[in-house]
Amino acid sequence: MNKHSRRDGIDPVLRSRARRRALQAVYAWQMSGAPVREVIAQFAHEQAREIADLEYFEDLVRGVDGNREALDEALQPFLDRDIDQVDPVERAVLRLAAYELRMRPDVPYRVVINEAIETAKRFGAEHGHTYVNGVLDHAAAEWRAPEVQAARRR
Repeated sequence: MNKHSRRDGIDPVLRSRARRRALQAVYAWQMSGAPVREVIAQFAHEQAREIADLEYFEDLVRGVDGNREALDEALQPFLDRDIDQVDPVERAVLRLAAYELRMRPDVPYRVVINEAIETAKRFGAEHGHTYVNGVLDHAAAEWRAPEVQAARRR
């Protein structure tokens, strides 16, 4: 176990890197329309050199690909426009975060939102992170209501 790992063996630094790479892969997939396995193969090679959580990276990218329609539909009530009209980087961030919020209950909602905001700041438009934050705050309040309410009571 390295110095960043938690008791459960998860290294948050490697997870964060995996999310950044997943964002880039989902963005590339959205823009190119290439099969997701090709996009994963391209990014996995680079991923190995960066030292990230490759398993988590693949879960995120495959999860967005396999659940895209359901994720887009679930996000729609929280958007002020159609998902296809959202900036491509922000769309990729929202899809990844929606996947984690809906399909990965092992990841705390605050971690999902914080990571989404940070990746949107790093790769998105100047104020894109504020849009992402607003959408995900509302989505988490509905999708993870007990967890969000418990956090607010503290």
